[in-house]
Amino acid sequence: MHSQNSIVDSCKIDGLIVRAYDSDMKITLPSTFARDILPANRAHIPTGDMARRWPQLEKIASQLMPVSDCEFGLLIGYNCARALTPREVIPTTDDGPYAQKTDLGWGIVGIVDPSCIDNALTTHSHRMIAFESHVLFTIRNCTKLVSPVEVARMMELDFSDRTHDKQSMSFDDKRFLNILESGIRVNDGHYEMPLTFKGSEPILPNNKSQAIQRFNHLRKRLRNDARYRNDYFKSMDDLIINKGFAEKVKPSQSDNEGHVWYIPHHGVYHPQKPEKVRVVFDCSSRYKGESLNDYLLQGPDLTNSLVGVLCRFRQEPIAVVCDIEQMFLQFKVRTEHQDYLRFLWWDNYEDLSKEPCEYRMNVHLFGAASSPGCANFGLKQLANDYEADFGSEVSNFIRRDFYVDDGLKSVSNVTEAVNLIHGSVEMCNKRGLRLHKFLSNSKDVLAHIPEKDRAKELNLNLSHDELPTTKTLGIEWCIELDVFQFRITLNNKPPTRRGMLSTLSAVYDPLGIISPIILVGKQLLQDLCKDQTDWDTPLPEDIQNKWERWKQDLIDLELLKINRCFKPVDFGEVKFIEFHHFSDASSNGYGQCSYVRLFNFKQQVHCALVIGKSRVVPLKPITIPRLELTAAVISVKISAILRDELEYSDKNVTEYFWTDSNVRSTRLYCE
Repeated sequence: MHSQNSIVDSCKIDGLIVRAYDSDMKITLPSTFARDILPANRAHIPTGDMARRWPQLEKIASQLMPVSDCEFGLLIGYNCARALTPREVIPTTDDGPYAQKTDLGWGIVGIVDPSCIDNALTTHSHRMIAFESHVLFTIRNCTKLVSPVEVARMMELDFSDRTHDKQSMSFDDKRFLNILESGIRVNDGHYEMPLTFKGSEPILPNNKSQAIQRFNHLRKRLRNDARYRNDYFKSMDDLIINKGFAEKVKPSQSDNEGHVWYIPHHGVYHPQKPEKVRVVFDCSSRYKGESLNDYLLQGPDLTNSLVGVLCRFRQEPIAVVCDIEQMFLQFKVRTEHQDYLRFLWWDNYEDLSKEPCEYRMNVHLFGAASSPGCANFGLKQLANDYEADFGSEVSNFIRRDFYVDDGLKSVSNVTEAVNLIHGSVEMCNKRGLRLHKFLSNSKDVLAHIPEKDRAKELNLNLSHDELPTTKTLGIEWCIELDVFQFRITLNNKPPTRRGMLSTLSAVYDPLGIISPIILVGKQLLQDLCKDQTDWDTPLPEDIQNKWERWKQDLIDLELLKINRCFKPVDFGEVKFIEFHHFSDASSNGYGQCSYVRLFNFKQQVHCALVIGKSRVVPLKPITIPRLELTAAVISVKISAILRDELEYSDKNVTEYFWTDSNVRSTRLYCE
């Protein structure tokens, strides 16, 4: 017998809640300990195939969840009796395994697969002692916990030895673009593109049995949840019948062995759109260690810069916002690749006990790794193909001013806005894309847009009703006053370190307009990190008092209004422009802010905040001169971003960098 002690870094988590895949019953777990690797063997997990080996267990084989190709996420012990209480038992025969059903579903007790028996003459006895540690966790559904290394990397972003400059395109990215450039064509008025496989068309195992198993779980939920059932049917009707994005597989198309993949699907509700369920196709679902996404190239990031789109949206007084209807689904998939996109569904809903039929998607679907890249490529291809017909203003709007499917643009006058809208709608129609949900701060512009194409928030009388407040790329925009504002929702988070993190994460500020305020909250959280306070321990009284005062200040931010446009409505044409970049640092934090200073032909001057950045000082000691230098480097990087993104190339532009540190000025001058 041999004994050995080892220490495993772990941390305690309170408040975890679990439920079965097909049930709404929730079980709160007792204190749970997290570590990098759980001491468990995947081969010991019973599957449907294993259950079918035993006559007494065969009837529950279809109710055992398929095993995903991932590591263990959770082990539940006997200190949570409610989760392990048997509700139904299938007894053993001939000393074989038996099954028991708990509130979390069916499980099997005993040796199901004799090949998994450990014949080694070694016995392991474990004693676990938990030491409190400061590991950052965010609790989300089906997402990876954040590791200490990732937290350190995030906190010390500007002090990493790695470069953050633009990298040259990888071989896979070049291959992705070559596949699309050579394979894109027009089919029935839409762009058609192949699936971007990493190599030749893959030979995949027949995963229909897994798809049937997942479909039976979906069937059970549809039977038990009337609202979910009705919403799901509406979405599938829209997908298959109304829009024709999928087709029923014909008997003559069934024989395509090795080039067929069945994609499980499920529905999710968006918190801001509770009336509609989105059908998500799980292209990452694994069968025998393989998934469709494993074979697809993701391609380079062709998404426009969020900061760039927002900054251009603030350049001119007339604002226009729109959306591409079901963007991904407007780009077709090559016929020879459609069998990789099969799924199971009924041809009618009268009898849910019927066997499902086979369908296949004929468009790039939401869930495939290649779809975002293909959709962005197609949008830019549209701009290139029709620039000669519609002009550079329209093509640049399509090419540069969409963040995924949301288009934002600002122009100098109503006529320019109306021409841009009409030209963009016509250009998109050329390849089956529909622009809709139009918004504008100008009622004269809105009067030129058909009601069916306006955003549903604009169901009002333009002659006397005020324009509404809406969200644009996550930022709240009061259209009537044409200002950005902040809606703070604190949701009564507990006064703990975890509650602080949740509150800080809920504040969305992509332009850094309120970054000095957020910095104070981050500093309070970092103070607790230094003291290694547990994530669920109530805050010390002095920290809690500071935190409550900070939260009150946060609520007061709802009174803050920031003009969307950099210049006043009656400012007129800009003669020349100055950018002023300020940077500074202290022992508590460092940051920068950039202002634009506009001069018109009437000798009038107007200043506006463009963007700001602030960060807490890393936990490891950093000298003040290096902090100041880092802040100055951030200013230089922001300057480069603004030069690339803002459309002031035809103006006389001068830039100034401001610092109060002689050491920093000398260092920058020397370099």
